[in-house]
Amino acid sequence: MRTYESICLGIPEILLPRAGTDLTKWAVIACDQYTSEPEYWQKAAALVGDAPSTLNLIYPEVYLGEKNPEARIARIRESMNRYLGQGLFAAAEGFIYVERTIGGRTRHGLLVCLDLEHYDFHKGATSLIRATEGTILERIPPRVKVREGAPIECPHVMVLIDDPKKTIIGPLTTNKSKLEKLYDFELMLGSGHLAGFRVKDAGLERGILTGLRALADAASFIQKYDLKPGTPVLLFAMGDGNHSLATAKTIWDKTKESAPDKKKVMNSPLRYALVELVNLHDEALVFEPIHRLLYELAAGRNSVEELNKFYPGRCRHSAVAGFEKMKAAIDGQKEGPHKIGIISAAGFGVIEIAKPESNLPAGTLQNFLDVFMKNKGARQIDYVHGTESVVQLGKKPGNLGFYLPAMKKEDLFKTVILDGALPHKTFSLGKANEKRFYMEARRLG
Repeated sequence: MRTYESICLGIPEILLPRAGTDLTKWAVIACDQYTSEPEYWQKAAALVGDAPSTLNLIYPEVYLGEKNPEARIARIRESMNRYLGQGLFAAAEGFIYVERTIGGRTRHGLLVCLDLEHYDFHKGATSLIRATEGTILERIPPRVKVREGAPIECPHVMVLIDDPKKTIIGPLTTNKSKLEKLYDFELMLGSGHLAGFRVKDAGLERGILTGLRALADAASFIQKYDLKPGTPVLLFAMGDGNHSLATAKTIWDKTKESAPDKKKVMNSPLRYALVELVNLHDEALVFEPIHRLLYELAAGRNSVEELNKFYPGRCRHSAVAGFEKMKAAIDGQKEGPHKIGIISAAGFGVIEIAKPESNLPAGTLQNFLDVFMKNKGARQIDYVHGTESVVQLGKKPGNLGFYLPAMKKEDLFKTVILDGALPHKTFSLGKANEKRFYMEARRLG
């Protein structure tokens, strides 16, 4: 793999299913989607049947609470080795340009490897690659069990670049006719269309590298965001898949520490992770909120009353006549109190928190929910993509849903540079069915 350490980048060798594979059955949505809807994953399994599929290579998080996770992990590992042994994959070296079309919009991406030596997901990080949201450390160990010792990786990670002039991915769109088409097919269960093209043109490849070096230039970076001299450059910001990249980083650090030959290990494929780069300024890239859902509130607990105690004298709750009025109040809020929608079997409401310490309503709510769940206020908390799901599940007796507004995507990089990572699960890149599908793979050993 050709590597460029100054921009923490590698040009990968990609593994793709050989010709004749049913790609609609092969490609499956990110494992952290539809976590409250097992019926989605049952439909996917029924569609796939016995066909080769990335469904057999991932651990859908909807099943994380099952009694015997080791059995599923063993099946995942067996499937990886079987697919390799059957010669299912064909290798293709180079950047891959990706187009994902759904709902009349096309998102453009670039498949690359990122150097985990330059990634830090901890609070206060100043690395070239950074998390944009807080990392839920409890979510990493199950993923480590899947990736550790695995012969291949299949990514659903999407990483953002802030390229307003569209110098990096834009030329690939313009010159698509020069690229070798690798795949072009319909995704399962109404999730749109996916096409991928190999970048073999040397001039286009150089343009990508030149564009990333320009974004990483320290002087230009300071001027772009109006920062103090010496502020560390942020080149790549996490979009989706933060916990998957944090898992890869965790395994790389463990591998490096335990390696007998400290120099040789630096050439390990585990040092890199396969990701899709997406420009923050892609017109099809929409920031969607991630809502909160509490399952089975504990007997005698009242979240609104406890919110009042958590934010004494600053919390106000009012009932509203229906979802649309609640949505309008939340989505239309400006500076001032943070407004959060609340959904229960009794109906809809709006919570207002005056003089909030957090920059975003998601942070104001999450500060409370972290304590509420620590004190066993509900059986489980889930982070829900999509309005319909949080409304439908929040209205079930015993449950409680919280509806949150979306953040402006243009504010992301400067907010992370100045304030550090946002509260975990603050935003989502599109709706659930717009998420990245597992398609490509890469050898890890």
